Amino acid sequence: MLTIRKSSERGQARFSWLNSAHTFSFGEYYDPQHMGFGKLRVINEDVVAPGGGFATHGHRDMEIISYVLEGALEHKDSMGNGSVIQPGDVQRMSAGTGVTHSEYNHSKTEPVRFLQIWFLPDRKGHAPGYEQKHFEAADKQGRLKLVASRTGREGSVSLNQDVDMYAALLDGDTAPQHELAAGRSAWIQVAAGQVAVNGQVLETGDGASIRGPATLEFKAVGEAEFVLFDQADPD
Repeated sequence: MLTIRKSSERGQARFSWLNSAHTFSFGEYYDPQHMGFGKLRVINEDVVAPGGGFATHGHRDMEIISYVLEGALEHKDSMGNGSVIQPGDVQRMSAGTGVTHSEYNHSKTEPVRFLQIWFLPDRKGHAPGYEQKHFEAADKQGRLKLVASRTGREGSVSLNQDVDMYAALLDGDTAPQHELAAGRSAWIQVAAGQVAVNGQVLETGDGASIRGPATLEFKAVGEAEFVLFDQADPD
């Protein structure tokens, strides 16, 4: 059975340069009923105005994924990495023992919209790390494409946690399925459009959770984009 978290129920942060929707408690938004889902701790949908961004700040012991939906995000960190993340890119930063970084809208004229996703690592004290890969739209069209995993299998970025992250683009002509095993749980986050999951319609910004075993079938109403996290249940 799906448990749905509607887009309108998310926490909100509004600044002159940022509109952010928090699926789980984050910053000044606190909801004891929504502190995360298993190892999934943060899903923020951030819209950053042209020229705006997050100044240099620090993280520890967190696996952080940036998934850009529109525009371009400029990243710099204390490990010496500098990049521009665009739609199709998946960036993973392992904060580990400590890292600082900044994130800015790369454009002076257009906003950037992206998902900021945090997972708790499998243990504290990992060495900081960074990885970024591009996944073509064709590889996600009509199917669930693995984009992040513990082992980096199938060309995905690697994570210090037992989580598989999939991305999909649907146009209504296909209905891919995902088998969720016993002892695992899934979170679905709709990035754009409408997606029916086992017949229940989720809209842009909606999330939903389900525990295995279960067969998930996805059918778009028109064109849609979503991500799926398949993770081991807590011990």
